[in-house]
Amino acid sequence: MVRKRSERHHAAGEAGQRRLRVGEEVRHFLSRVLRGGELRDPVLAGASITVTEVRMSPDLRNATAFVMPLGGAHAGEIAVALNRSVPYLRGLLGRELPLRYTPNLVFTIDPSFDEADRIAALLARPEVRRDLPPSPDGTEEPEDAG
Repeated sequence: MVRKRSERHHAAGEAGQRRLRVGEEVRHFLSRVLRGGELRDPVLAGASITVTEVRMSPDLRNATAFVMPLGGAHAGEIAVALNRSVPYLRGLLGRELPLRYTPNLVFTIDPSFDEADRIAALLARPEVRRDLPPSPDGTEEPEDAG
């Protein structure tokens, strides 16, 4: 049977929604495990780690978890420690989520925080600030607004 173009597009949209939904479930699972202190790695002891996003591959076999430790302290060491803990985390994940395949996990530091800092620095530059409209109440925005 040949599907119409609109039917194919609809099926692709459903697959994308499933990826987002599974990614969000994995994110919640990882956040719960990291908050619970179940990992015994000394680098992770006492570290407050936020899982900002989990992106799933189209076949749901690979998951990239974007993380950021509180304040960005020791981010590289924490990413390495989390990647060392992947076999244990996959085992927990396989028992927790009813998926056909337990996804491979890769942890990486979330670059969006650095990007937000870069944009804030650009907006604070004098040549950019002069082009920005004044705030609605007529006062200038404070330097650290955002």
